[in-house]
Amino acid sequence: MRLWPIGLVILTLATARAETPGPVGQPTGPWREQIHWVPAQDGGGRTRLLYTRICRPAGDRPARVVLINHGKPADADVSKVKPAACGNEAVQWFLARGYLVVAGVRRGYGETGGDLAETSGSCSADALVRAAHEGARDVDALLRYATSLPYAQPDRVVVVGQSVGGWVTDGYDSVPHPHVAAMVSMAGGHGGHIHGIPNNNCRPDQLVLAAGVLGRTATTPMLWIYTANDSFFDPGLAQRMYDAFTGSGGRAEFHPLPPFARDGHTLFFGNGGSAIWGPLVEAYLGRMADR
Repeated sequence: MRLWPIGLVILTLATARAETPGPVGQPTGPWREQIHWVPAQDGGGRTRLLYTRICRPAGDRPARVVLINHGKPADADVSKVKPAACGNEAVQWFLARGYLVVAGVRRGYGETGGDLAETSGSCSADALVRAAHEGARDVDALLRYATSLPYAQPDRVVVVGQSVGGWVTDGYDSVPHPHVAAMVSMAGGHGGHIHGIPNNNCRPDQLVLAAGVLGRTATTPMLWIYTANDSFFDPGLAQRMYDAFTGSGGRAEFHPLPPFARDGHTLFFGNGGSAIWGPLVEAYLGRMADR
């Protein structure tokens, strides 16, 4: 009998598992946590499976879905991106309110791997818009998969994104999204920390122009939240993006908040952050439910 080195066995099993769309193993823990491989297509029709964590609230009735879109690491090491954990404070906030939480890893990041779809290239407005729309492809694939699950409601989806995930959420607002009821951008943007330097955006003028382009076709009123000590998108840049987005037709509530911790960019996932953003999100979702 031929014996394989254990590293090769592990690699082979992981690869085989990743080639099969759908859930892996059985749900575990109090939130019935489970990894799913979600099929998504790029513009050329090629399929990549997105590594996705699903956390279920208590009870067995179909739950309303919230998609949580991750950001990009400050050091640009996209291989270390992981989907938000069921025990994370932000995830817990939604679980406590009865939401089914879906946290997928988009193309090019973490376990999903492959080419990075959301590259900003030269940081031109065109490249930044393309990055937002490429990410939106993956968000749409995650939405379609999640809402087809027997324990999920098929509509009234909430989409929340942090940092580049917020920028992708802006991009998803600018394309058709008939099953979405609300969208939240937490410190959304692209091109921050160039060369690892805080408060150094690739091309802020082009980011503002790109926000205006996304606003032209955006249809769902959004909630935008930023902090005064965000080292990726400072208050001035956040205001300019908002002005461009709404000035071209997009609709959003803008909340510039006081400093948070050492870097306000961490507000959404940070310890104690939900006590600050939670009331704003809850009020916004209540208003959106009345539309």
